[in-house]
Amino acid sequence: MISALLALGCWLLYRKMWRTEPRRLRAAVVLLVGAWLAWGAVVEFIGYFSPEVRALIGLVLLALPFSVLVLAGFLIRNGVQMVRREGRSRGNLLSMLAGLALLGLPVAAFLLVATLHPVGIGAAALAFFVSAQVGLSFVTFLVFTVLYARREPRPGADAVVVLGAGLINGQVTPLLASRLDRGRQAWQVQSALLAPASPDSGAAGSASGSAAGSAAGSASVRGVPLIPSGGQGPDEPRPEAAAMADYLVDHGVPPELILPEERSRTTEENLRLSREIADGALPPGSGPGHLLVATNEYHAPRAALLSRRIGVDADVVGGSTAGYYLPSAYLREFLAVMVMNKRTQVLLAIPGLLLSAGLTALMVMYQLNAGG
Repeated sequence: MISALLALGCWLLYRKMWRTEPRRLRAAVVLLVGAWLAWGAVVEFIGYFSPEVRALIGLVLLALPFSVLVLAGFLIRNGVQMVRREGRSRGNLLSMLAGLALLGLPVAAFLLVATLHPVGIGAAALAFFVSAQVGLSFVTFLVFTVLYARREPRPGADAVVVLGAGLINGQVTPLLASRLDRGRQAWQVQSALLAPASPDSGAAGSASGSAAGSAAGSASVRGVPLIPSGGQGPDEPRPEAAAMADYLVDHGVPPELILPEERSRTTEENLRLSREIADGALPPGSGPGHLLVATNEYHAPRAALLSRRIGVDADVVGGSTAGYYLPSAYLREFLAVMVMNKRTQVLLAIPGLLLSAGLTALMVMYQLNAGG
């Protein structure tokens, strides 16, 4: 009963946090805690009426660690696929390295414990705590990703921003095209919401709200700015925003509504500088509202978290990405989020470090007493 009440409390707290500000990882943490408490309440309820089923659930939970082997095999296979399709680089090798780590860490921990040396056992305990922390952090990030992807963006954005990505020979890549297509789709929706519906427009007005070209036409009268954001890298012949603007014009966006941002080098600069351009395009006397930011689906969670951190009010949506590319991309984004929250990660690591050090000290004292 207590677990069920606590789970309900976590659910209510999560709903309040999500309505207030969805761009926080702590909302996912509260939801995970609530789910764990709810699971405990279900097991307790089932066990009250059927101890046999409860024992079966316990056996299933014991089998879960073996799923790590399946995950490791998947990651290694994906790493090989990434290298074959995208070339050898640290980012493309990330999923393979993660898979090898999943296989290697349990073996290394077993060997350390087998030494029966206090330092070795303490190191194994530390590896366990660090692995548990990283695993729980990744699950939190994954839950946040799923939750945020299901959130509908707010209407009435000041501007639609498309985050840049690398060019090849000065041209838009398929990855960047996915961002641009998602941004153009979002821009059409925002522009259609801006266009006032006239009583005598009839079917023609309805068709203009649904068709891409007609949405662009209505937006040309009262339009939402579309900001392609991306500077020029050392290996690029022109700024990313310039190539992105050409792509958008070729796909029906009126040139007068495209406001390129060509100075940014990072996602943070994308957001800050695009906010400045959007502010400059606001009608006289109106205050700043929120931005609608388009990127790839794997990049959307970090962009949302970062926008909150730097004080830019934004909804972030993601375009589709090739399936084979996602595992490595999500791992890169997860590591970047870990770095963004490094203070929190250090604080979470302190209890594991203290417990490992305490275990090592106790074993050393035990061996000294036994030897004496």
